Amino acid sequence: MNQIKIFSYSAAELEIVWEDTSESLLQAIWLRDHCQMPASRNPDNGQRLLNITDIPETIAIEKVSLEDRRLIVRFKPDGHRSEFDLDWLYDNCYNLNPHSDDRSEVGKILWTGKSFEQGVPRYSYNKFCEQPKSRLAALQVVKDYGFVLLDAVPKKAGELLKVIEQFGFVRETNYGPYFEVQTKIDPSNLAYTNLGLGCHLDNPYRDPVPGIQLLNCLESSTEGGESILQDGFMAAKILRDEDSDHFALLSQNWVNFRFQDSTADLQARAPLIEVNDLDEVIKVRFNNRSIDTIKLPPAIMQQFYAAYRHFAEILERQQQQVVFKLE
Repeated sequence: MNQIKIFSYSAAELEIVWEDTSESLLQAIWLRDHCQMPASRNPDNGQRLLNITDIPETIAIEKVSLEDRRLIVRFKPDGHRSEFDLDWLYDNCYNLNPHSDDRSEVGKILWTGKSFEQGVPRYSYNKFCEQPKSRLAALQVVKDYGFVLLDAVPKKAGELLKVIEQFGFVRETNYGPYFEVQTKIDPSNLAYTNLGLGCHLDNPYRDPVPGIQLLNCLESSTEGGESILQDGFMAAKILRDEDSDHFALLSQNWVNFRFQDSTADLQARAPLIEVNDLDEVIKVRFNNRSIDTIKLPPAIMQQFYAAYRHFAEILERQQQQVVFKLE
């Protein structure tokens, strides 16, 4: 529970010193725009009921008072009155609590091969389907680590659609809601061969890229066929730690990705490493098979390729990998 020790204000801004000695400096326009009163914000869904142009351009603070655990602000020239819960105000003070992005590396548990020396995270498919606590635990593992294994999933086409319903809606592609990967004589994609595939992220030529993918092994009739997982966020962190210039080259320069067959021509343009406004990694796109013609200024082409090679070498390091076989 947060308490205000002292506050002062001018027409332009409100300054608060909290009991924990932290300080907030809040502008009049921000306070008015974030008014929580029913006339300004729908109490059921929290959505704003006014446009920024509805607020007087000359909005200013007229008076501030403290009543119980609510801060009362009266504005001029329109006389509007706002009430702010102290906990809400503390939690949303923009200088105390900059925004966070749980999609980024900061909201993940980064890992290497050693992280799973006792085994990769596994859950029973039946418990996943029937027990909410087990399902929640498995979903949390996906959020934190990026993957999970479900044991004893029925070996029949389309069964994985029942699993993905627990994550969200199925996004159909040019292949339909799901597709079967199998060796073909005349493949349109290297996934349909018995060739080993290097470390890659699937479908970087889609915009947006797939969020979550499910693989269900229906039949494994040959030697080999191991799955190799790599934490792209960890690889990006290692690259940044080893050479910040290389990291900048891959995060600041966009490249083309493309896939073509007789029925589709899919193209996207994006950086190999995507960061948010806090310079935190939120996406990694690495697919040597699907990267298209690289078109960058001549002045940086050589440096870009050095960074590209460096990142690829990190992804090939065995200590970064987790290896297992789907059966």
